[in-house]
Amino acid sequence: MRRLTVVQLLPALHSGGVERSTLEIADALVRAGYRAVVVSAGGRLVPRLEASGAEHIALDIGRKSPLTLRHIARLRRIFAETGADIVHARSRLPAWIGRFALNGLPEAQRPRFVTTVHGLNSPSRYSAIMARGERTICVSQTVREYVLRHYPDTDPARLRVIPRGIDPAAFPRAASPDPAARARVTARHPELRGDGPLLLLPGRGTRLKGHADALSVLKALRDDGVDARLWMPGAREPGRERYVAELEAEARALGIAEALTIADVTDAIAEAYAASDVVLQLSRKPESFGRTVIEALSVGRPVVGWAHGGVGELLRELYPEGAVPPFDAEALARAARAVLAGTALSAASDEPDDLPSARLPATMPERLRRYRLDSMQDATLACYEELVSTPRA
Repeated sequence: MRRLTVVQLLPALHSGGVERSTLEIADALVRAGYRAVVVSAGGRLVPRLEASGAEHIALDIGRKSPLTLRHIARLRRIFAETGADIVHARSRLPAWIGRFALNGLPEAQRPRFVTTVHGLNSPSRYSAIMARGERTICVSQTVREYVLRHYPDTDPARLRVIPRGIDPAAFPRAASPDPAARARVTARHPELRGDGPLLLLPGRGTRLKGHADALSVLKALRDDGVDARLWMPGAREPGRERYVAELEAEARALGIAEALTIADVTDAIAEAYAASDVVLQLSRKPESFGRTVIEALSVGRPVVGWAHGGVGELLRELYPEGAVPPFDAEALARAARAVLAGTALSAASDEPDDLPSARLPATMPERLRRYRLDSMQDATLACYEELVSTPRA
């Protein structure tokens, strides 16, 4: 393959899954000897992007204002000046601006157009642009089905399912239980100390993350006489004080307040997984993907969650024991009890570093291979290479 130039479009480079994927693909392009250019309004991740050898061009193509249309001509010049082979749009407004810019170029000089559907956006003519790439990358089978259901004129042959991936080195398999990780966590949060299991629900402070459902699980386990504890890192954040107060009041009403920690986001999420016995993924709105599921399973911790959207897809494939019919509180408590029974087996095992089959299959690392970061990067670059070698329709 000749050296490709790929221009990725997104609103900004602050934080989030879209931004992380942008940097990961830019890094893969540079390491493959290709040229990686990102166009956005900028943000705190720009130095990290440029440190990888990629280039950043500041242009506010994600601002929802009629004035954003003035950037079409500038973006068209960027495509021409960089000799772009691929334009990869990762968000709706940048995709529209990118599409208008491409339409103004002669066909022989026009880069090929790729989009990625990162989320389950509300179906509309505005959102439809994300299904109009010459190749449209879907981050899960759930997203592919969503696109075909809501945009039935989409050609299925243009869709490519490329799941998001994690670096297994960042989420190494840990012994179960992991006393050292638990000790470090309880040193910071003494209220999590106890003889029983630790439940973990990471996520922002919003009702959509299912914190109240996690409280019901904790209540059920403690009613069984189990000294369970629940840690919610990330729920306590600026602007969410009223929501946190509601959760704390609910915990007091249930009689479980002393077994609950609602905390700021942790920078050591892999250690949080290792310290826990069960990870909960209880988003009440279907998500396009379930990164928490992959991260926790990589560390060797079972996940119990609502079986809808991308989370349900991953649980059914990788750990069906943890897949629970959405919003069935009794089934959720039963699943948590069953997984914790596997924890008891681990404590009795002659090989304490083993993860018993009652909890996670021995083949789990192999099952996770398609969800590795390098698999996602390789598949995306292969999509670019396949497109530029295919004649225009």
